[in-house]
Parts: sequence; structure tokens; C-alpha cells
Amino acid sequence: MDKYLYVAMTGASQNALAQKAHANNLANISTNGFQKDLEQARSMPVFGDSFPARAYAMTERPATDFSPGSMVETGRDLDVAVTGNGFIAVQSPDGSESYVRTGSLNVDALGVLRAGNGMPVMGNGGPIAVPPEQKIEVGEDGTISIRSMGEGPRVIAQIDRIKLVNPDIKTMTKGLDGSIHTTDGKPAQADAGVKLVSGFLESSNVNAVEEMTSVLALSKQFELHIKMMNTAKDDDQAMARVLQIS
Repeated sequence: MDKYLYVAMTGASQNALAQKAHANNLANISTNGFQKDLEQARSMPVFGDSFPARAYAMTERPATDFSPGSMVETGRDLDVAVTGNGFIAVQSPDGSESYVRTGSLNVDALGVLRAGNGMPVMGNGGPIAVPPEQKIEVGEDGTISIRSMGEGPRVIAQIDRIKLVNPDIKTMTKGLDGSIHTTDGKPAQADAGVKLVSGFLESSNVNAVEEMTSVLALSKQFELHIKMMNTAKDDDQAMARVLQIS
């Protein structure tokens, strides 16, 4: 049987993976702070007993698009987003640090400040704990200020500061949990130059038109791969009939 049946088969399977990448981007078009996954295809020559005249297709996700999304005003004091470059540090379930661009912050029943994905927000010495308060504010440098229960409106206390980082994008990668991690697994250094804006959230950077166009183009390619597989099947059956006659 000609190798191009397997070539077409791998093309169809890799094409389906590429469609999943774009479909995931489309599914997260309304997810605050989502950064789309890039996708590309490359050929892999088929080596064997003869000259490699065939090539397998391989789909890859080479990187994540870290370009910022647009700012969406919410008016909520605990909705914060990074302006310009940088990330907000949060604590992953395994205890390591990961990073997000935007956070609909909230204080849980134990007083722990958490991002919208449920992960604790990191401060100067670890996860930030907020005492019982009447009001909480986040400054542009990440400073957490509160007015304690029973205090007057002018009595404001600073309790901690959100850890903000700005590492080289080349050292960052998106994890399976959707947050950003350093490639070497080491925590990034805090950067005082990173600024937050309160009352805003960053939208997804997914372009719906581009993603839908890519999905449609990949669907057409998938149909071509299936036609090639059917052609290979017909050729194989025709050859079997010729051998039966001879």
C-alpha cells in the first residue's frame, strides 16, 4: 500500500489538533485576560528504504500571543489589570508561583485575597491575608489599603503589596491551568515599574474573525485529507483486482 495513505491520515489527525487550538481560542473570547495560543504546521520527511518523497504533517503550538487585550471598565474596586507589560503573581495549587494579567479579586471567608481564577494573590511575603475591613483599595503600584471595621473614613492602613513582575516574555509559557509560568520554574523577580489600574479588567486578545477564518480553512484542508485517504483506498482495491486477474 502506498505511503501516501498514512501521509493523508497524519495530515487529517494533525489538522484536527490545529482546529482544537483555534476552537479553544474562540471558546475563550470572553474570558478576561485570556491570551491566545498560536498554531503552525510543518512537514516531516518520511525516511525509509527509498528516497523520502513523502512528508508527514505536524501541528505545533510554538508560543502564546502575549499582546495585551483592551481594557474593560467595571467600576469595581477589586477589579485590577496590568497597564503595559507585566504580570500579577499568584500561587498555584502546587505551591509554585504563576502569573496572570488581570484579576477580579475577592477576599474569601478566611481573609485570603484571591484572583478571579481562585488562586491566592502573592504579596511581599507570600499569599496576601486581609483583616476584617469596611473598605479595601488597590493602588497603581499594587499596594493594598484597607479601612478596618469601626474606623473612621480617614483611617487607612496599608497591609501588603501585590507582587508585580515583568520578566522576559521568552522565558514565559502558558500552563494547563491557563496561567503563565516561567520556563525554568523559578519565581520571577518583583518589578516596581509594573503598574495596575483599578476598576478595569483586561479582555481576551482573541480576534474572533481571524480564529473563525482559520477554523474554516482547516476544515477545508481536513476534507482534502479525507479525499486523499479515499483515493488511496480506491487505488489499493484497483491494484488488488489487477493482481487477481494476473
